[in-house]
Amino acid sequence: MMQTKKTLSATALSLAISQVVFSQSVLAEDTAVDMLKKGDAIIDLRLRYESVDDDDAADKDSATALTLRSRLGYETADFNGFKVLYEIEDVRAAIDDYAPENTDYDTVADPENTEINRAQISYSKDGFSLVAGRQRIILDNARFVGNVGWRQNEQTFDAIKAAYKTGDLNLQYAYIDQVNGILRKFDADVTSHLLNATYSGLKAGNLTGYAYLLKDDDSDAKLDTYGARFTGKTAVNDLSLIYSAEFATQSSDDFDASYYALEGGVVLSGITLALGNETLGSDDGAYGFQTPLATKHAFNGWADKFLVTPADGLSDTYIKATGAVAGVKLLAMYHEYSADEGNDDKGSEVNFLAARSFAEHYSAGLKYAAYSAGDNGSDSDKAWLWLEAKF
Repeated sequence: MMQTKKTLSATALSLAISQVVFSQSVLAEDTAVDMLKKGDAIIDLRLRYESVDDDDAADKDSATALTLRSRLGYETADFNGFKVLYEIEDVRAAIDDYAPENTDYDTVADPENTEINRAQISYSKDGFSLVAGRQRIILDNARFVGNVGWRQNEQTFDAIKAAYKTGDLNLQYAYIDQVNGILRKFDADVTSHLLNATYSGLKAGNLTGYAYLLKDDDSDAKLDTYGARFTGKTAVNDLSLIYSAEFATQSSDDFDASYYALEGGVVLSGITLALGNETLGSDDGAYGFQTPLATKHAFNGWADKFLVTPADGLSDTYIKATGAVAGVKLLAMYHEYSADEGNDDKGSEVNFLAARSFAEHYSAGLKYAAYSAGDNGSDSDKAWLWLEAKF
């Protein structure tokens, strides 16, 4: 009889445990279904025409590209702070008269490609956030770390990124294992650490300090950059003053160089006028300050003549005007380039942009860049026309 009671007790306990496990399993399944049902689809389509006429020594034909970039993905709903995101990116060319698709033509950096753009797990709660996996990372104005969002195939990172925001302080850290570049098969194995801290409690503006410690695993080359940035805006009667200042130092195994950027301007009746200078320094004419993880297209002119800083450095003095007419954003910019080390004239450039968003999910625009060579290099004209839909 004692054995029977023990057997019955064990059976009852087993049944109870099974019921709890089954209930938790059902609850987990219901939760997973809810996360999927309440999630968000990602649909981002951009059709773009680009023409390039570069008078370089290679004497290639002018390029014409008509490409469609499609990003399709899904992000689950929040569950106790967790989300899962998966996104595919595809670039197709309806007109492919451009390199790298056809090397007889000038280059348009939008090769046909299909890839996993993002695949990440994120957590966010009480000011703390963590993202692990293939992800988009943009720090500050993307001058040092960005996604190169202008190109059809954006730059992403296989990384772990943590952030903590409390009051006026925002702290960010990222460990990067791989950089997934904008060109086919241009993925770099790295061991890089990014640290960025911003304090926004100052009345005059925001102060940021950063350290970007980059290492290429294949070559063991290191590139360490330390810097600080200050940006602000102050109202004076009917206008606003805008200003920014940034300084950084960079060292590799063999070279050292400095960087600084200054900009000041006014905003009046929706029109912004600004004057600035960005200087990527040189180490005695042998090495120029580099920003390998940056969204470079946004700096030093849209003709992309200085994606790699020349060995004698680059000084970019510019003036820009922005505003809007009938809902159309307008921008005009003029650049004057020179060497940081020596007296080399590196040319000049004009940029124009007109863009507008409409019908909630759509945007369209056109822009133009004309570069005039200085003592070296070649003239270049580029034009773009695009239509984008995001849902």
